[in-house]
Amino acid sequence: MNKITTFKGAGNGFSAFAKQFGIYLVLLALLIFFSIASENFLNSHNLLNVARQVSMLGIVAVGFAFVLLLGGIDLSVGSVVTLVNIVCAWLMVNAGWHPVFAVVVALALSAAIGFMNGWIIANIQMPPIIVTLAMLIIIEGVAYLICDGLPIYGFPESFAVIGQGYVGPIPIPVVIMAIVMALGGFILSKTFFGRYFYAVGGNEEAAKLSGIDVNRVKYLVYTLSGFFAGVAGIVILSRTNSGQVLSGKGFEFDVLTACVLGGVSVSGGFGKISNVLAGVLILGVLSNGLVLLDVSQFVQMVIKGVVLLVAVALDSLQHRKES
Repeated sequence: MNKITTFKGAGNGFSAFAKQFGIYLVLLALLIFFSIASENFLNSHNLLNVARQVSMLGIVAVGFAFVLLLGGIDLSVGSVVTLVNIVCAWLMVNAGWHPVFAVVVALALSAAIGFMNGWIIANIQMPPIIVTLAMLIIIEGVAYLICDGLPIYGFPESFAVIGQGYVGPIPIPVVIMAIVMALGGFILSKTFFGRYFYAVGGNEEAAKLSGIDVNRVKYLVYTLSGFFAGVAGIVILSRTNSGQVLSGKGFEFDVLTACVLGGVSVSGGFGKISNVLAGVLILGVLSNGLVLLDVSQFVQMVIKGVVLLVAVALDSLQHRKES
């Protein structure tokens, strides 16, 4: 009996260890594999390039993680990235606005779109996947109407600093991602709003009975998701120096994959930002490594799809086991 108990205890210990640190072990394994498979992978220039490439994804992932914690989803983030990209570019080039005013208005628009998502979901009680999918289509159409599907360029040189500048050796987009990640971690661990996110995602009815204004929590979470997507849209615009209608295409699926890889449950109520960062880095390392190995873009799409499917399947199995 003692031997059986000890064995079970060891098994539970390993399960707890894998649950807590498994994401970091996967990241380490990928780093080792690609450093062996490609001589160009493990150098400072390429690693900084990976960090810069994933920074926009990491910024959006913070707000998306908040939404998942509620048990919701926001499929409109990619289109918000695109719309902010186009609107900010149009204001600077066609309307002649100063970059600061253009950025402020574009970010306000992204937050308003997020708030609208939250309001519809909370008050009309439509499924989040339907609301945000419809918003994705609407916003994408608006972006095309604004620019007629053509790129917008010709910004002031100072605007390029956001996406192309450095703080010492660190690219500014990476600095922005670090700030947003730190802010997201602070909100979840140090504020009552963060506790509300977990409470509503864990059991919405119980949260209502405990006095939490669930509708306001949804407004806040979706507004933050829209705002952070807007921040990423500004960074991408500055990075590419051109407003493009395809700038946020497919972004929502990469963000979803990163968050689920990082242990944020699609059922709500569980997850933390530090693991989301690891999920973002895994996607970045995987994409970069496959490019260095000259793997076809179509094969990369298949691999990313499989990664998302496996991540969600593992989350579902874990949730079923705990329930």
